[in-house]
Amino acid sequence: MSEITDEEIEHIARGVLACTLPREAWTHTAHFAFAIWMQAERGGDILPAVRAAICAYNVAVGVENTDRAGYHETITAASLAVVAAHVAAHPGASNAALLAALLAGPCGRSDWIFAHWSKERLLSVEARREWTPPDLQPLPA
Repeated sequence: MSEITDEEIEHIARGVLACTLPREAWTHTAHFAFAIWMQAERGGDILPAVRAAICAYNVAVGVENTDRAGYHETITAASLAVVAAHVAAHPGASNAALLAALLAGPCGRSDWIFAHWSKERLLSVEARREWTPPDLQPLPA
């Protein structure tokens, strides 16, 4: 995988916010790029803004937000927590450097989250609707 530039990260993020990013571009990497950009741009508790953006984006690209598809609260909140900790641990790093380092670790795998949640718990309606704590191991601090 080639590294993504700061400009490409911003393009992804603005595309999600404007609901213009092509659906096929909304990849695992793009999710983390968006989270890093939002953390850098807005800081603090970005979960409400990210939730609203992803839900709107999903609708715009034809993905319904239901109990079985679309927006997933626990995955989003967990990803944002990992990103916030990663950004805090690397002060002054560019968004591109942050993304590359994050994806070089466990989060580079799309199944990273199953080290923390069982499939049964994470894929439950409850976890999709609201934050559900990990049942296997805590998220990295």
